[in-house]
Amino acid sequence: MDNRKASEFDKVLGAWDILVIAFGAMIGWGWVVSSGDWIGAGGVIGAAIGFALGGIMVFFVGLTYAELTAAMPQCGGEHVFSHRAMGANGSFICTWAIILGYVGVVCFEACALPTIITYIYPPFLKGYLYTVAGFDIYASWLAVAVVMAVIMTLVNIRGVKTAAILQTALTVVIGGVGILLIVASVVTGDVSNLDRQMFVGGSTGESMRAIIKVAVTTPFFFIGFDVIPQAAEEINVPLKKIGKILVLSIVLAVAFYALVIISVGYVMNAADIESSMSGSGLVTADAMAKAFNSTIMAKVLIVGGMCGIATSWNSFLMGGSRAMYSMAESYMIPKQFAKLHPKYKTPINALYLIGALSILAPFAGRKMLVWIVDAGNFGCCVAYCMVSISFLMIRKKEPELERPYRVPAYRFVGAMAVLMSGFMVVMYIIPGSGAALVWQEWIMAGGWCLLGVVFFVICKLQYKEKFGMLVEIVSDEDAAALQVSNEELDLTLDAAIEAAIEGAIATVLHEREACML
Repeated sequence: MDNRKASEFDKVLGAWDILVIAFGAMIGWGWVVSSGDWIGAGGVIGAAIGFALGGIMVFFVGLTYAELTAAMPQCGGEHVFSHRAMGANGSFICTWAIILGYVGVVCFEACALPTIITYIYPPFLKGYLYTVAGFDIYASWLAVAVVMAVIMTLVNIRGVKTAAILQTALTVVIGGVGILLIVASVVTGDVSNLDRQMFVGGSTGESMRAIIKVAVTTPFFFIGFDVIPQAAEEINVPLKKIGKILVLSIVLAVAFYALVIISVGYVMNAADIESSMSGSGLVTADAMAKAFNSTIMAKVLIVGGMCGIATSWNSFLMGGSRAMYSMAESYMIPKQFAKLHPKYKTPINALYLIGALSILAPFAGRKMLVWIVDAGNFGCCVAYCMVSISFLMIRKKEPELERPYRVPAYRFVGAMAVLMSGFMVVMYIIPGSGAALVWQEWIMAGGWCLLGVVFFVICKLQYKEKFGMLVEIVSDEDAAALQVSNEELDLTLDAAIEAAIEGAIATVLHEREACML
């Protein structure tokens, strides 16, 4: 059986498109709502250093993705990499884990948007319905969440280019708001505001421990760069450039977070930050208001944060649907999820499913979805670790594989990527680490694993030897040659069939003549 085929996706994504897709996935709502927590944990400079260290952790993982994506530019990313290194079973675990991360974020963002509207305009909440895990659910809150979930799903169904255009517009807003804050802090801020909040701790040792505490949590804010490999078949960019853009997206995200933290600390002194934390909790928005001496500018920054929610939502919806498509292509989940829209060439059934989950998710309340996101982040880190291991395995097994983007000192980079991603996985497991999953999150992660086992067994029994079959996407030139080869095969088969028919007819006629004699 020939497992090769030409890509069914449209190559419509340019360099800018994939940069904003990855950057937008990493820049969500956290930079608006969590800056006060970061500064409180490590100090202004300490938190910025912590983010830089966390960025280095992710950077090593990103380098492995960069080489593998350029070498195997096929929809599915992690699915293809891990399959090439570990086979069908390892690929199933890796891809199923990353899908949990994508679906978790998509569902959470559906709740985050109306929650932010509540921050801006508290009277927005109308029509109390019920309470889940201490979170009150209102009809107006639900309506916004459901409508936005429908819109985001429809945007992605209409094609990756449409989604990329939306991503570009939203990312420009985020970048513009961030630059406004940074520039305004330079003009109106004061270095004296950094007094008593540059670092946390009375000694160098204590300060270092505080920085590491921040660094441990930061990699979870960089999850999203891996969306690029998921859409690899839709990228119309030289392969070597894809790897460079992926790495650049991580560098830009690290710089964005670090500069926002420093800007907040440069504008607001310790008392201001404490007052903001005890008030709205939106320290970055309050810093914007102080920098411009205008409460309106705080709302402008919050709008930027809302755009961050939409960009993460958009990117993870895109990534999750492609990951499901790739698994269905390999008969690991029902084949229906490999169906593409006849006009827009998007994985329509996968988008319908994830979209439906994002529509239903708000009914469960925000607290439950925080648990889903944490369980999903754990899944992402497991996938990162498996991809990092795959990177080293493929280097050893296939040293002659064409690698348009080749990582230097691959043993060091691969070892660091495995250690860093493995460290993130361990942090989710060890109680008291600051990132450990609570029992509700373990139940959700376990439930997802159980669902995966069900799919694994059913598809193994249904598709038999087809289960885990990796379809190889060939280049345009090879696709043309493959088409010619198939046409020649068809002609050969036709000729053979005609010859067989003619032979059969001749035999019958000969026997008939013999009988007549």
